[in-house]
Order: sequence, then C-alpha cells, then structure tokens
Amino acid sequence: MSEFFIQEQQLSNVTRTIVKDEDGKSLFLLVGRWGTRGDALSLYTMSGELVASIKQTSFAFGSRFDLYKGFEKVGVLRKILNLNADFYYIQHMHWTVLGDIKNHHYSIYQVNRKIMEMNKATLFTGNYFSLDVANDADAPLCICVAAVLDYWLYNKKKNQNHKPIIGWGTC
Repeated sequence: MSEFFIQEQQLSNVTRTIVKDEDGKSLFLLVGRWGTRGDALSLYTMSGELVASIKQTSFAFGSRFDLYKGFEKVGVLRKILNLNADFYYIQHMHWTVLGDIKNHHYSIYQVNRKIMEMNKATLFTGNYFSLDVANDADAPLCICVAAVLDYWLYNKKKNQNHKPIIGWGTC
C-alpha cells in the first residue's frame, strides 16, 4: 500500500499537477484540460512515460469518461446515483466509487476489495488530497479517477452558484 499526495488547489485546475509520495518525492505529472468533448488528462512518470489518461467522451447530462492504462482503453467512468451519497461505476474494471465526494472522502472498490481511499491531509506545505492505494499498479488510474471526481465537484458547485437570467422582450 502506498500513499500519494496532490496539492488541493491543483487537482481540478487546468495546469500541470505534480503527484508526490509520502516523502515528498515527485512521482507523476498530470497534464491536460476539461470542459469540452474530447478533452483529456494524461498522467506521466517524471521520466516522461505515459502511464494513464482519461478522456471526456460526452459532455451532456451524464458525462462519460474513458480510462486508459498506457494506450489501452480499460474502462468507462459514469455517474450512477446522486442521492445522499455519490455512486460512480467504472465499466469493464468493475470498480465502484462510494462516499462523500463533496468532502473528498471516498473509496474505490472492486467487489469487496478496497482499491483506494481518498481523504484530505494538511501538511506543513499546505492542503493536500491523500490517496491510499492498495496496489501500486492501480495508482495511475486512481489518480485519473480522483481528477475527474474533483472536476465534477468543481463544476457542480459552479453550476449551483449560477442564477438563470430571464429577460422579457429581448432577442
């Protein structure tokens, strides 16, 4: 089991994001952008090798994202429910994401095996998201999933603050 850290303000931003280990060593670089169909985030090792990516394939209600390990498509992330708890499912990998996405406290499971747990962490260098990943081989995909969930949360908050403008007699 390994722990990975991503600075809180960087995860959903359209910037380069460094993913570090518990010793502060830079392990991955997350680059890309969101917002329109076809946009993608790619995760590289610090030596430049592409290890995972996630591509937005639909933008309308029920946004969908394709997950890639290297260049091979391995899953499709979809939001299933949003009642009192969020529930996401990754087809083909049989991963479910359950928990409190709004407060960045959730877990990824495959049947009854925990793949990852996400929490907030405060370190002397700032606020971070902490990803505890059971198997290091799953870390790149878990980081990509965390980025999408943060993106959905950010856009959900932005849309809740948006008030419709109603105009009469204007064209």
